[in-house]
Amino acid sequence: MSDEKLVQRAKNVLLHQLSRSMKTERQLRQVLQKREIPDEVADAVILRFTEAQLIDDEAFARAFVAGRIACGGKSKSVLRRELRQKGVSDEISSRALADIDRDAEYELALGLAQKRARALSQFDHVVKQRRLQGFLLRRGFDGEIVRRAIASALTAE
Repeated sequence: MSDEKLVQRAKNVLLHQLSRSMKTERQLRQVLQKREIPDEVADAVILRFTEAQLIDDEAFARAFVAGRIACGGKSKSVLRRELRQKGVSDEISSRALADIDRDAEYELALGLAQKRARALSQFDHVVKQRRLQGFLLRRGFDGEIVRRAIASALTAE
């Protein structure tokens, strides 16, 4: 296949991927590797897409964090790990997660605990507390935030 056709194929693959959802540079490189696009062609096309701001890891990280907080209720540490798995640098991750401080994380955990506590109303206090603890710990909240959120959620009932 000629270089021009490879470049056009790489562009088409990237445009298709980006039309479906935002992706990081690393995710797009992996897609191009699977499609057997040579690295030098992939580098050139990704550079052009980055210059045109079609690939922007920082924008991806901000949108990813906002979306995960809005619907998933994940802790800062879990979000950092998920961003790292997607190929976002630690520096960019730190900037995207900068707005999440301990108080914001506590408020998120408290909201999740209150909602879950209502669903667990048929259980006694000990069972409810244990299940809430597991629920919040699986979302990556640290022990102190989990204890405070559970205490507040259960006393509010």
